[in-house]
Amino acid sequence: MNEAQRYKAILDTLAKTYPDAKPGLHFSSPFELLIATILSAQCTDKRVNQVTQVLFRDYPDAQAIAQMPSNVLEDYIHSCGVYKNKARNILATCKILVEQYGGQVPKTMEELTKLPGVGRKTANVVMSNAFGIDAIAVDTHVFRVSNRLGLAHAANVEKTEEDLMRNIPKEQWSIAHHWIITHGRQVCSARKPKCDQCPLQAECEYYSAAQQAG
Repeated sequence: MNEAQRYKAILDTLAKTYPDAKPGLHFSSPFELLIATILSAQCTDKRVNQVTQVLFRDYPDAQAIAQMPSNVLEDYIHSCGVYKNKARNILATCKILVEQYGGQVPKTMEELTKLPGVGRKTANVVMSNAFGIDAIAVDTHVFRVSNRLGLAHAANVEKTEEDLMRNIPKEQWSIAHHWIITHGRQVCSARKPKCDQCPLQAECEYYSAAQQAG
């Protein structure tokens, strides 16, 4: 089996194993997804969903949030962690959206990554899930799992993204992101991966190396 065949075998297995993989964050607009993704740094999707359910009920758009006093926003998002920094970025981002984009979220990587608190991962999440643009976001799960499997061979998230874009067909970038995240959460955990339960043993470089090491 050559590398291209191995990549295809991995993706085919992930697709069969996680046919219902989808975003973990709840949102009804690109704006809601943008704010939720900013909040998700160092926080679980479950917690973010609890927080945004209340936040968006009371402050439903960029105009409303841009006018919030920082201490009020901090109270809403306190449980998401790093809340002062997140509040500062969210307020600054909302003001930019109102002043430069009519309250709407831009669609390009260049424009999104100019927003405070928005890096490539967040931009890719928004582009992919809110706008249907082919993109693959590399979070901690995707970084760990893709390098263990050998879908990527990289020391940082930027290079991992480049490897994945090269090794995964473009039309699968967005869904592959969700397959890999789900696999990371359910099987390929950071500290104690469940290799004995993994359907990807035959293709996994991490498992192969562990077996050879004894």
